[in-house]
Amino acid sequence: MKLLIITASKAFENHIKNILADAQVSTYSYNGVVGYRDSTLDAVESNWFGTEMNKTPSVLFFAFVSLEQSDRVFHAVEILNKEEDFRSKVHLAIANIEKSN
Repeated sequence: MKLLIITASKAFENHIKNILADAQVSTYSYNGVVGYRDSTLDAVESNWFGTEMNKTPSVLFFAFVSLEQSDRVFHAVEILNKEEDFRSKVHLAIANIEKSN
């Protein structure tokens, strides 16, 4: 069993739901969160916001899935991130679950 953890800008919410559906992940949890990015290390001319901490409406998804489902989701997220020219990407982590009830 694997635990999928997906974070992305809220704009990707429907993309992620479609990816999960295509991978036959029928049970998952998600919630709206606020993503933060510290831009103090960015060059001043590339920091359009003029502030040091940028907040972005984001989503956080969790799902317990099989190895095959996790591979399908990972592949679909890689394709999405490569094909689209977005400033922000969909971030995915996959963790092994040793025990569950």
